[in-house]
Amino acid sequence: MDSGELLTLAGRLAADEISADDFVRLASGNAAETDLATVDLDRAARCGFPEVIFGEGKSAETIFSIASQLLRSNQRVLATRVDQAKAEILCEQLHDARYNEVARTLRVDVGKAQELVGHVAVITAGTSDLPVAEEARETLDWMGVRATMVHDVGVAGPHRLPERLAEFAEADAIVVVAGMEGALPSVVGGYVPCPVFAVPTSVGYGANFGGLTALLAMLNSCASNVAVVNIDAGFKAGTLAGLVATRRNGSC
Repeated sequence: MDSGELLTLAGRLAADEISADDFVRLASGNAAETDLATVDLDRAARCGFPEVIFGEGKSAETIFSIASQLLRSNQRVLATRVDQAKAEILCEQLHDARYNEVARTLRVDVGKAQELVGHVAVITAGTSDLPVAEEARETLDWMGVRATMVHDVGVAGPHRLPERLAEFAEADAIVVVAGMEGALPSVVGGYVPCPVFAVPTSVGYGANFGGLTALLAMLNSCASNVAVVNIDAGFKAGTLAGLVATRRNGSC
């Protein structure tokens, strides 16, 4: 640890962001971060955005350790699939951490607020799809992309989607989140001249097979501008749509 990192660490101790034990552990080089994770601090330079923490299966200590490395390198933090119990611990440890309970995402921004660029619409078939849609929206916000949310316009009420068309007709890319039979992305794709990233969700009755039915339906879409990500993968769809928007608007 160099002198600059040590001063930053001391400042966090003075601000009560970390405990004295954490300060000693981190300053001594015996931190869990060196044992539990190898953080890719060069990813932002290579790929345009920092590494994202997948929180499921990781302890709060491990997430804190990885987030601390990112923050010391002046990189903003996004952690996905963080449950409420871990979030409570992390919000006490990380200054300015913000937790979205619906999306199960935790974010820490650095520096001044980003100026949002581009435009991505996140469209849901039903309100049961909101957790996945919120994960996509949080990802877009973390990337600095303007997002419009269009909720509850599934094919069971086909009149609802055209009524909202003006809200996403000029989007750079669209994320469509749907469970059940997964038909909505094809319908959206027929209205717009941009990429549509379809997210099948595990919402549905038994024959939905935990989202597999929606996944297969979306993979068989006849709309040529529809691409499909994994079941419940709001982060992945948000990232892809965000990359389209940022590159199109010259910010990546």
